[in-house]
Amino acid sequence: MRIAVINETSAADRNADILAALEGRGHTILNAGMVKNGAQPELTYIHTGLYAALLLNLGRADFVVGGCGTGQGFLNAVVQYPGVVCGHILNSLDAWLFTQINGGNCISLALNQGYGWAADVNLRFIFDRIFSVERGAGYPAHRKESQQASQRTLDQVSQATHRPLAEIIARLPDGVIKPVLEFPGAAALIDAGSIADDDLRAAFLQRM
Repeated sequence: MRIAVINETSAADRNADILAALEGRGHTILNAGMVKNGAQPELTYIHTGLYAALLLNLGRADFVVGGCGTGQGFLNAVVQYPGVVCGHILNSLDAWLFTQINGGNCISLALNQGYGWAADVNLRFIFDRIFSVERGAGYPAHRKESQQASQRTLDQVSQATHRPLAEIIARLPDGVIKPVLEFPGAAALIDAGSIADDDLRAAFLQRM
């Protein structure tokens, strides 16, 4: 699995903890966001929400680990875009249930609020549980079919209620999209020239 870790400015110092908690699990880690508080250029949760959605929708990442001080800002930013199912994860039980019931492709962590003693251990426990069960398998077992049907319906709702991604890219304010597209490493990850969809490729190339 390709996992993108995308830290924003207030939680950039937690980047090393997240990487350590993901280490040794056999996944490819794309450390795409900020790695140090106060570093420039700076990404807020507004930017990391867009960045996460781009990597997921373009198939550059299979799963995104994001968050912010409380986890609420990133959560609300990333679900503005199609193709994203994000959970606000505070502990390992959240992770275990979210993975099975919602089958999401993104999580938002609280990386300042309540981030105290043994917080790094809690991160490891969260990832232990996320990767211990089948995504979207359903819980409890007798709810499997209903929950999987709900997942499919939610995907349809997401597509029906969002603009096409090419149109989103074209319409976003410069203050939202430029910091993402110009962030170190972002252009290579997005690789606009290789996007198969003509309209989407053109929209990216026009903004880059």
